[in-house]
Amino acid sequence: MPITASQGRLQDRRPVSVIDIGSNSIRLVIYEGIARAPTVLFNEKMLAGLGRSIVTTGELDPDGVSRAIEEFRRFRALSEQAGAQSLHVLATAAAREATNGPDFIRRAEDILGTKIRVLSGREEAGYSAFGIISGFHKPDGIVGDLGGGSLELVDLEGETLGEGITLPLGGLRLRQMAGSSVNEAAGIAATELSRAPWLEHGAGRTFYCVGGTWRNLARLHMYTNRYALPVMHHYELDPQADSGFLKRVAAGETGKMRGIQRISKNRRALLPYGATVLLELMRVARPSKIVISATGVREGYLYSLLKEEERRTDPLLSAAEELALLRSRSITHARELAEWTGTAFAALGIEESEDDARYRRAACLLADIGWRAHPEYRGTQSLNIISHGSFSGIDHPGRAFIALANLFRHEGLFDDALSPEMRALAGPHYVERARLLGGLLRVVYLLTASMPGIIPQLKWEKRADGTLALLLPRSHAALMGERPHGRMAHLARVAGRELVLDVGAE
Repeated sequence: MPITASQGRLQDRRPVSVIDIGSNSIRLVIYEGIARAPTVLFNEKMLAGLGRSIVTTGELDPDGVSRAIEEFRRFRALSEQAGAQSLHVLATAAAREATNGPDFIRRAEDILGTKIRVLSGREEAGYSAFGIISGFHKPDGIVGDLGGGSLELVDLEGETLGEGITLPLGGLRLRQMAGSSVNEAAGIAATELSRAPWLEHGAGRTFYCVGGTWRNLARLHMYTNRYALPVMHHYELDPQADSGFLKRVAAGETGKMRGIQRISKNRRALLPYGATVLLELMRVARPSKIVISATGVREGYLYSLLKEEERRTDPLLSAAEELALLRSRSITHARELAEWTGTAFAALGIEESEDDARYRRAACLLADIGWRAHPEYRGTQSLNIISHGSFSGIDHPGRAFIALANLFRHEGLFDDALSPEMRALAGPHYVERARLLGGLLRVVYLLTASMPGIIPQLKWEKRADGTLALLLPRSHAALMGERPHGRMAHLARVAGRELVLDVGAE
């Protein structure tokens, strides 16, 4: 890494570049480094349309080839400018199937100065599944990666890949095969999907959508419904409630939809085919929900490069730790909070699911990232950073919980006008937990001055009269005062029980 790297960068990371040559788009992503939760340093794409005419000619589109070859010079220069230690290039359906694909690959390799890995359909499906593993906590369902030339499907349970198949249902290819008729496209999709009878095992599970066409379909759904949190990763559609929206898009009735102008014209033309394929998949697989993924083949490829112990780490907590390291006053203090609040919840009789505990830990790790802001804006800044951050391994209600916990920590516990959109997204369960966690943080930060060492010494004591006391060590009794007692009273009000702050026997 160049010595000019700022302190906003993790100093132990070495940038790595990945170029993904798809049938419709070609994208360069330069990551800060190979990590469980990789951060993007630079991202650029071009819509080359390499597979635009492959059905009729069997070849890559000549104009797309010319434009791609020229763009590769820029992509290599950008990679070198960013100080990337390595450049990995992946090519998918169009390049592997076109008769002039090998010649295109040779020309591209000469310019990029590295070997290009032309993925088989099975490899592409595998990396797509790895992308879901990298971006979700214990995924379970069917992964579908819809590109320009093909659709990769694979059954996934945790880290175990089941049956998979590659079908010629990519948006560009399907439009050509159907003669630009969406009705014909539906019939073709139904016929092709019948080749994967194992899709019926998706019933009642999640269907994970990977690929630009489906992401833009979800983006249009967000705009249409004025969704409060425009974060693509883990955005959900309901197969029943949202089938009408998908049918409208499939029918080409998007012209007057709110937000359609914010979708690029190139992507707009493929939306009906993406909706058609998704509708057919819903009919066959009968999933309980549709979840959009921002992670796919590129992130799956990076995940494959990790050591086994790194793969087993939690992507949400990894990302939260990194942000705490970059922006909090003390990473050790943040870790102490994450541990101690679990003990505090247990003492208060609060039971947690696995995700509840993960989200609480992440909220604690992120509790001090707004400290450099003006005191009046720390809560709002923290809420915005967290709710819109590039976190994975968390759903949208979980994001809202973490953001609200930090808003309450800074702004107080009883103002019901605070962020009604995030409250609605979080739901009653997470709103109350966020208020409780925020109350705990408000007490603890007054006792620690945001520095480590005190939190592990704070103990809970249940007294005979039912009162729960938080005890400071006698050696730190001077930290007691009017404000901590006042904050404890607020916490007691939220918890609905008698709580006091006191000094321990030792």
